[in-house]
Amino acid sequence: MAKVVLPLAKGFEELEAVALIDVMRRGGIEVCIAYLGQEPTVLGANGITIVAETPISEIDSGLFDMMVLPGGWGGTYALAEDAKVISLLQEFKVNKIVGAMCAAPYVLKKAGVLGHDYTCYPGSRDEINHPGYREDSKVVVDGNVLTSKGPGTAVCFGLAIVERLVGAQAMQSVKEGMLIDYC
Repeated sequence: MAKVVLPLAKGFEELEAVALIDVMRRGGIEVCIAYLGQEPTVLGANGITIVAETPISEIDSGLFDMMVLPGGWGGTYALAEDAKVISLLQEFKVNKIVGAMCAAPYVLKKAGVLGHDYTCYPGSRDEINHPGYREDSKVVVDGNVLTSKGPGTAVCFGLAIVERLVGAQAMQSVKEGMLIDYC
């Protein structure tokens, strides 16, 4: 079974995190929700709290196939300043997969793992300040780096992850089961 680690930090974008977790789990991916700091309870950007499972400090990249980051500037900045998150992203980029959406490609850039072609929330583009921005796709795949635009593209991003890690048949099954006709 494919395994993904999804770290959360205070100020994460709730819709993105929950949609990604839900779609990936429907697709047969084991998702570990990690947290920064001491408390597993993480407050999102819009006042919704999620209880995470594992401290980021205990995550071993060898146990996972992918690391994916939801956006939200508060959470993005915290992830970008966390040495363990940066180290994990660099480890994953070597022979695994990394993903980020909305503002979170900023973290990939800080870790030095953002591919040439990427997308992000349009308002984040200037702060990310990286060539290769693509406005024409909800999800951009550049080798083993996947990126997506924002809350409205979270389901599509989750489906792209399912397709990459589990296969087209699993992705199609999830898509049909959720009545998705826009990805």
